[in-house]
Amino acid sequence: MHEAYAEEVLQLAAKTEPPRPLSSLKLICIRVASRHVAHIDMDALIGLPVSLIKELLPHLSIYDLISLQPALNQRGISTQSAWVLILQDIKGAHRVLDLHSEDGSKQEAMDTCFQLMFYGFKYKGVAKQIFNVNITTLFLVMAKYIKRFYLRPSQFLQTFAKEQRALLTILEGSVDIVDVKHHKDLLKTESQFALYVLHRLLDHGQAKELIIYGLDPAMLNWILQDRGSRHADQQLTSAPRSILVANPKAAADNIATCTYVDLENEEDVSPCKRPKLDDTFQERGAETLQSPVEPELLCQAFALYGSCLTGSCPRGQICSLQIRECGRSTLGVLVPFLPTWLCLRSLTIQSCWIFRVSEVKSLAKSLKQLWQTSRSSLVDLGMAVLPQSALMALLLDACPGLHSLSLEIHPLDVDPGPHGSGMTHEPTYPKELSLRKLSVKVPQVMADIHSITAVLKHSPHLTSLHISGIRLPNSSSHRDLLTSISESNHRLRTLHLEDLNLADCHQDILNLLRNCMLEELSLKDCRLLERCSDRESYLQQFIDSLKQVRSLRSLDLSQNRLAKSAPTLAELFTGSPASAVKRLDISSNFIQPAELLELGQRLQTHPPQQRLTLDLRKNPWDRDRETWHDALRTLRPLCDFQTDGWKSRNTMADHISNM
Repeated sequence: MHEAYAEEVLQLAAKTEPPRPLSSLKLICIRVASRHVAHIDMDALIGLPVSLIKELLPHLSIYDLISLQPALNQRGISTQSAWVLILQDIKGAHRVLDLHSEDGSKQEAMDTCFQLMFYGFKYKGVAKQIFNVNITTLFLVMAKYIKRFYLRPSQFLQTFAKEQRALLTILEGSVDIVDVKHHKDLLKTESQFALYVLHRLLDHGQAKELIIYGLDPAMLNWILQDRGSRHADQQLTSAPRSILVANPKAAADNIATCTYVDLENEEDVSPCKRPKLDDTFQERGAETLQSPVEPELLCQAFALYGSCLTGSCPRGQICSLQIRECGRSTLGVLVPFLPTWLCLRSLTIQSCWIFRVSEVKSLAKSLKQLWQTSRSSLVDLGMAVLPQSALMALLLDACPGLHSLSLEIHPLDVDPGPHGSGMTHEPTYPKELSLRKLSVKVPQVMADIHSITAVLKHSPHLTSLHISGIRLPNSSSHRDLLTSISESNHRLRTLHLEDLNLADCHQDILNLLRNCMLEELSLKDCRLLERCSDRESYLQQFIDSLKQVRSLRSLDLSQNRLAKSAPTLAELFTGSPASAVKRLDISSNFIQPAELLELGQRLQTHPPQQRLTLDLRKNPWDRDRETWHDALRTLRPLCDFQTDGWKSRNTMADHISNM
């Protein structure tokens, strides 16, 4: 299409009267023009009426949005709605939630679309983005915005060593996180391409965060080589630098998959240079790589597809490591690397099986060696799944300066306490732990919560606490937990209590609210009203206490069977002081359409101080669709709400909610 014709179509769209919904002529003009934005003069396009530009935005491709966004922002026009629509087109509307900014929506859309296109997934929403656009050009434009790269087994990785070398160079400068999954056979050429891409992103690029799933020990060892510091204290050099030599005959699930050539005196090792490759090797290129090799040799081999690199390859720092689907042999490979890994700030280890006490003690010993150096950077530790809650003390003793600790605990039958954990004495804590964030998930019955309350009492700097799933034999234990929080953690700003039975803890909850400065409170699935003889009276006391928390901005009451009591929540915004809550989650509460309409009418009478984000998902809207839509129309001037297509008649939720 010629430029003049494209502009003429847009001018015709601008002259069309704007009856709602869009007239067919205007819509046709906008759709045609959106396919040929590249042929329209930029100044003419940006100079169109704001209302017309906003109608054009939903029809633009990613390529066009990237080109137009800076100029549109200068005119005060946000492209967020267009990015959200692209995501909804690819993922489905019900899976696109909590995107509240233009940059966040753009980043999510870019990452999603790039990964799907790169690995060849064919979705209707993706196909629309490559219409009339050169795919290589689109990749190059998108690459500078990609922050997280998913490294998966794929023949497309070979393009990075051939026709897509420029794309890999751009990704080196943009990607911060590399996500690696299931490259098990390092003897395959395909995996060698993966190693090459990983080396380029981690060592030549700026990526410092690594997430890995289910890797075999050989590849994990290859990745972690030389991540420690050459300047660690001499007593920590018991885990020397190694060169990996493949041992294909070893069992795949055994740490013996790797054999090591120790370099006893690291300082005497000359810098590793790429070996000169003979003509035969150069002719065969990367196909000659039949075993894991030093990064320099790997990089040199793939450089044969383009210009030959010179000099030694750098070794990048990994500051954040997440190991998901961690196997026992995987943990055995990781532990020796930790004592000299001074740049490591965050470590998360997750597994579908429960760690042995001996394995946790081995990890703690290695972490303690790391902490014995004054230059350790580790401040964030996450681990799942521990067999005993008393092991919290072991990890905190190893890393006393942690700012964030996240644990999942599966007590084996009965929590044996400190002696059953292999400790010879009651765990002790320093007068003040450095913890700012603590998350503990216990999806099984615990004998007591002494280990958790002990940590709370020694964490006066705690600002964020998330406790989920603790099942205790009596209500007094739940009250002890709430009392510990109320008395010891006055600096809390975020409190998430989930899947706890607080039905007998009404006064303890009110006391907690009177002694806090929370900004975010979540009491999800806590059975708040389950044993109330007078639900309305207690809910009113609860609301009055919430209104006194002047700092509160987010409130989550999902899965608490509010049902007919939901309209009372409008009282949050009445009187003086009125609550300043900006986000209210009342999802999964069996709120009927009539009750939601009443809530909307009460909010009309006493509107919130600022626009409210309201989560209404998994409520039975389908019981009376007309009333539900009336309720949404009532709420729309006051709220941004989240809804979904949940079918209440296909579940037993209505019966459960009224038990």
